[in-house]
Amino acid sequence: METWTKKDLFLFSLYITGMVLVNTVGSKIISLFGVRVSVGIFFMPVLFLITDIVGEVRGRKQVTHFVRFSTIMLALMLVVTAIFVSVKPHPTWDLQQPYQQVFGMSMRMSLASLISFGIGQYVDVVIFMTLKELTKSKMLWLRNNVGTITSQFIDTVIFMFIAFYKLTPTFTVSYLFSLIIPYWLFKVVFALIDTPFCYLGVKWLSKE
Repeated sequence: METWTKKDLFLFSLYITGMVLVNTVGSKIISLFGVRVSVGIFFMPVLFLITDIVGEVRGRKQVTHFVRFSTIMLALMLVVTAIFVSVKPHPTWDLQQPYQQVFGMSMRMSLASLISFGIGQYVDVVIFMTLKELTKSKMLWLRNNVGTITSQFIDTVIFMFIAFYKLTPTFTVSYLFSLIIPYWLFKVVFALIDTPFCYLGVKWLSKE
């Protein structure tokens, strides 16, 4: 029977919190060195970092639970949000418009977020665990970066195309990739930066 320690529960709680942050406050757009990005770019590396740490120490089964449960929670969160945004407010409550602006992400973007998150996380786990077997549990830095960088690219492409393709005549394939590439390159930088934290996290989780 699989047993979760306090450290496992802490990482899972942190993972769910990061996922919620990416899909709530992450809707804000900022300029990072002249590139238009979501503030969620600061949280996404944490999600991939956590799955790499758990996958390295606990194995495929437990890290798959992280991804599966969080995807279900994200779907539930988006459905509940859509319901409450559409519910007619009390006549004395005059904040429906800002409430809808903050939480009423279009269904297309919500669907894009759900699909890209689920697929991106699953791909990361598959690549990480496959490389772990091929390298006989050596070169953690390799599977940490290859898995994260590859899955982040897939995540970004899927989200951009589902959310924005043909939204207006401007959003062509070439235009979307002009947005995807610089956005993804920032994710690559963050993935490289978090490598030492992956080693520290593995060491911490390995100590019972």
